Amino acid sequence: MPLGAPGEARWCRPAPRRTLPAPALDRIVHTAFPGARVLAIEPFPDGLRNANFKLHLNSPQEPVVLRIYEHDRSLCQKEVDLIRLVGGSVPVAEAIHAEPRGFEDLPPFLGMRYVEGISFRELKRSGDREAVAQAATSAGETLAAIGRFHFPRAGWLAPGPAVGAPLLAGADPMPGFVDLCLASLNLQRRMPSDLRDGTQALLWLNARQLAGLEDQAYLVHGDFNKRNLLVRRTGGKWSVAAVLDWEFAVAGSYLADLATFLRYERTARTMVEPHFSSAFRRAGGPLPEDWQRLTRLLDLLALCESLTHDELPEAVVLELVELVRATVENREPQLA
Repeated sequence: MPLGAPGEARWCRPAPRRTLPAPALDRIVHTAFPGARVLAIEPFPDGLRNANFKLHLNSPQEPVVLRIYEHDRSLCQKEVDLIRLVGGSVPVAEAIHAEPRGFEDLPPFLGMRYVEGISFRELKRSGDREAVAQAATSAGETLAAIGRFHFPRAGWLAPGPAVGAPLLAGADPMPGFVDLCLASLNLQRRMPSDLRDGTQALLWLNARQLAGLEDQAYLVHGDFNKRNLLVRRTGGKWSVAAVLDWEFAVAGSYLADLATFLRYERTARTMVEPHFSSAFRRAGGPLPEDWQRLTRLLDLLALCESLTHDELPEAVVLELVELVRATVENREPQLA
């Protein structure tokens, strides 16, 4: 399964990872947009692995987004290839110019057309239930469109896009992976022993059901959270304008993306359900009878992996642990 930090945990940098000296910015713009000149630059604070900037140029007239890849140089080409693969059927930000090899003094970068909109997270926080229901319906349809792309086998996606290494290794890889996470010193100091034991027991109890997902090779966005979905109101209706940040994409089970999107949904104060899953099913997305339980089990892999990270704000740790405990105890999380 695609593993990484939970998308809506309160964990982001207050400032971009880097600044852009004038000579470097001039070189980028001259390469990507010959003859253009920067009128203004706005850094985007969100994002943990890359630096993103909104550039206002004199030509083209609309703003562009500059994304600089500072974590893994191969991710630039991977995102470009995925955007081009799905662009005809999934709303994405158009890739205008890419330098997958970067320059001598600058990592790889990608220029994308700026998409007007707000994040799904912002819309949900507005409390407008009708608007959220419309956007959730569009999100379900969008996820079904993503899942229509298949690969020969499950695995991590590399540039191409091509399937690389397996997602997880060994017999019973999902429970086995969680065992490795539970052995992490970082996780052990954050999660009480009774919860570690309960998590391990729950995953192994359901090993056979999880094994049925291991050979699925659908395109999985890998970080299908409400921050990465831009939405806007068009023709009186809210819909997804763009799915952002494809760097975590893998070939695997589409249920992993459902798990990420629904992680913070609550029965007592539901907003995106049943609109999201119903739209996903109507658009051709297959949902097994016990999909809600399976998505929560899959989410345990991502939650436990996040708890192994070296640096985590204490508020995030408390949130992750509560999400794990709620799944183990088969109840809804008690979060602010």
